Amino acid sequence: MWRYIKSAFLVGVDVPSLGRVPVNVLATAAFAILGFAEPALWLVGLATEAAFVSALAFNPRFQRYVQGQQLQVARDDDDSRRRQLLQLLEPEQRRKLSSLDEKCSRILEVHRSQQALDYIIDSNGEALNRLEWNYLKLLVARHHLLTAASEDTEQSLHAKISSLESDLRDQSQPESLRESKSATLAILQKRLANIQRRKETLQEIDSDCLRIEAQVDLILENTTMQGKPQTISSDIELASDLLGAGIFGDDEPTITKLDSKYTPAKQKQEASS
Repeated sequence: MWRYIKSAFLVGVDVPSLGRVPVNVLATAAFAILGFAEPALWLVGLATEAAFVSALAFNPRFQRYVQGQQLQVARDDDDSRRRQLLQLLEPEQRRKLSSLDEKCSRILEVHRSQQALDYIIDSNGEALNRLEWNYLKLLVARHHLLTAASEDTEQSLHAKISSLESDLRDQSQPESLRESKSATLAILQKRLANIQRRKETLQEIDSDCLRIEAQVDLILENTTMQGKPQTISSDIELASDLLGAGIFGDDEPTITKLDSKYTPAKQKQEASS
């Protein structure tokens, strides 16, 4: 209820050359100033503002207006976050995402031309949005994995490891030197394992991207061939693990916020249980 009261108090009107003017704030300020000359005006102002704000705050039409404004702000924030993620992608990746978006829009256009029921269009629109969101997440994860890659390759690390293993077979080296080389060998082996995991994850991401592209192509084909619109499912078991800690780097908070928007209510309940 507090958000309606706050919005009612801060409600404004558009005035030419001045923009949006908060009338209640100005009225409260006027009563406060005039009250120094006539203290009774403070009580009059308080009663007037309390009556006006309460009447407006409890008005169902005004409450719907406030809800609509807050929903628009949330949408604007989501759009800004998506644009932030899109800026990370290379032109080719953005082109692929744009192509997927065009196909999804085409699917909904066909539904409308088939005079599908509103609930089917809305439900399928949400399902397609989730597919697009998973696709964008995959591309962002791919970007971070490639950005975090070191100059060393799998082959160069193998060569360094082989060289150290050869050195350690020489028993004539001082013990302190052998310990240092053993520690270095352990570090290089861990780095090699990281590179191999990164390579596997990139392959999984590429496979998942192809799978989503194929899924959308199939949906578009089925939609144009069938006379009656069918409900679309966005349930896809991705091979890549996009929940791995730190896979999105500094963009992890942005991904988390948008994830909460695109995750169906059913999945949220299953995750919390």
